[in-house]
Amino acid sequence: MNLEQLNFRHLFYFWQVARLGHLTRAAEALHTSQSALSAQIRQLEERLGERLFDRQGRRLTLTSSGQLVQAYADNIFGLGQEMLGRLQGDGEGVQRLRIGSVATLSRNFQENWLRPALANPKVMLSLESGTLDGLVQRLKGHHLDVVLANEAVPADPDHPLHCRLVGSQSVSLVGPAAAWAGRTLRLPEDLDGLDMVLPGPRHALRAQFDALCDTATVRPRVRAEVDDMAMLRLLARDSGWLALLPEVVVQDELRGGVLCVVGQSDRLRENFYAVTPPHRLRPELLDALLAPGR
Repeated sequence: MNLEQLNFRHLFYFWQVARLGHLTRAAEALHTSQSALSAQIRQLEERLGERLFDRQGRRLTLTSSGQLVQAYADNIFGLGQEMLGRLQGDGEGVQRLRIGSVATLSRNFQENWLRPALANPKVMLSLESGTLDGLVQRLKGHHLDVVLANEAVPADPDHPLHCRLVGSQSVSLVGPAAAWAGRTLRLPEDLDGLDMVLPGPRHALRAQFDALCDTATVRPRVRAEVDDMAMLRLLARDSGWLALLPEVVVQDELRGGVLCVVGQSDRLRENFYAVTPPHRLRPELLDALLAPGR
């Protein structure tokens, strides 16, 4: 059976019966007769080659195949309802917010930025990570609602996107509090020969840091370079080396006294951007997250 042979009206009727659990109530909701409804479900079963219901008198019980089909139908028609709500500006019901974030972005920053949505019972979040180029392509294809990145996206006249700054912070040099509490280093002048863990070459911050070191002819001893912020956080906490990163990445370790700030530089900053499609195609709840000054 090919997809074009699937009768989505029959699938919709099956979905209503499966949701309501009763043929009579489904027929009333669909404004059709029970016999017509039964006939269309039988046609769907014949097309799929699977029995979807076990019939015990007037009771209908989903078979294992029926449960599988219902799960897919929930997604199909749930997304259909969501699509209509988005196009018609209907804010009722649960809304899905699909978020992509570049792999080098701090998970703590993402959680802090998403906190209002986490507290909203009408929001269901879908989170995925990847490369900036790959995520932007998914955004252009309407598979994502927003992409969080730590670098701006170039303008594309064929696919206009909005790229707005949603946060900026200075970058800190942190180290184990047991060894570095009360001590201060200048960036980059005092880093020559020191063991360090740095963001990987793909991270926007790394290019800034390397340029500063080159200008000052400083050569720290790079013990590890890490793209993933979660792994960078672990190495900052457990390796004993100095680490260069935004404080939000290790906010819990700083509050707990495991790590301390050893130095900072206003010449090193990480910017956070939210990349979105034009306003009409954005879910309304996303506008609250993008509001200035929140």
